[in-house]
Amino acid sequence: MILYLHGFRSSPASFKARLLAAYFAQHGRSSEFVCPQLPASPALAINMAQGLIDQYGRADLSLIGSSLGGFYATYLAEKNQCKAVLLNPAVTPPRDLEKYVGISTAFHSDEVFEFKASYVDELKQLAVPHISDPARYFLFAATGDEVLDWRDMVAHYPAAKQHVIQGSDHSISEFADYIEQVVAFCDAV
Repeated sequence: MILYLHGFRSSPASFKARLLAAYFAQHGRSSEFVCPQLPASPALAINMAQGLIDQYGRADLSLIGSSLGGFYATYLAEKNQCKAVLLNPAVTPPRDLEKYVGISTAFHSDEVFEFKASYVDELKQLAVPHISDPARYFLFAATGDEVLDWRDMVAHYPAAKQHVIQGSDHSISEFADYIEQVVAFCDAV
């Protein structure tokens, strides 16, 4: 199973999630790709993701996480001893998301949600100061990310497989160029 975890204010309708879903469908593997709508609460998001992992099983499990989803994927990869591909992952979301406490809207709909101050504390509980097995991780970090600093990403995943993209943006607009590498890493035994 490939479990895709989207970022803050994002959804399964995000650019990368839709590209991956289409890729798996084109290759007759739709049943292997799961991308849930994550709740605003980090604790609930992790519980939902872990529930899917428990339901589908850990055999051949790989995580793909984008932005805040990369932070979640790191926590879950450590907990479940599985592989994770990280796409411009958030490294310090308790600090970075404090300014979003309050009412927000989702990027791909008009849905309004509340990001509560208590969610910052939930994020702190999920922090992974150091990854235990760099071979389980593949980092994609764009130097042109306008939201997060790629240098923090590279420093947080030392010795992990890394692809530093010169330029680009937070969304990794040319993500289609990297899908084969992402899937190959997830599929590798």
